[in-house]
Amino acid sequence: MPPGEEKISGNLIYRGRILNLRVDSVKLPDGGRAMREVVEHAPAVGVVSEADNGDLFLVRQFRYPAGEFLLEIPAGIVEPGEKAAETAARELQEEIGYIPGELNEVARFYTSPGFSNELIILFHARDLSHSPKEGDSDEFMDVVRLSRDQMKNLAGSGEIRDSKTLTAIYWYLSR
Repeated sequence: MPPGEEKISGNLIYRGRILNLRVDSVKLPDGGRAMREVVEHAPAVGVVSEADNGDLFLVRQFRYPAGEFLLEIPAGIVEPGEKAAETAARELQEEIGYIPGELNEVARFYTSPGFSNELIILFHARDLSHSPKEGDSDEFMDVVRLSRDQMKNLAGSGEIRDSKTLTAIYWYLSR
């Protein structure tokens, strides 16, 4: 495998609540130099939440950067000191009002590795028990329950455009 790029220097441009922006100077494998803009993002989880009959729970919420309502799997940022599985269980309870009896990690993937280090840890939750929903004060979302056929149709028609949700649905449908 050819060598990768080596960081020469970095400059933090912005530090935010959920992300940082850094501009790095890197040495290329051929000795040349280039600039790389990097969005630093804490790890996050996404949860394929399966009902007893095989339906999945998604949430519909307005996403300001996209400028539209999107259908998504329950997801959220891993808080400092929190294990990813704890985040997954917490997000399920906060977003759809269920607690998982069984929770298994199924995949890890980068959302946009060309400019961000955001890693999504995908979980599969089953044996769900109802628990009163306790959403965050700045999140407004509706819970949507979809059958396998509905998921397949919405993903195939382009109505689901969130990458973590498409990854989750295609993983689920391929089992």
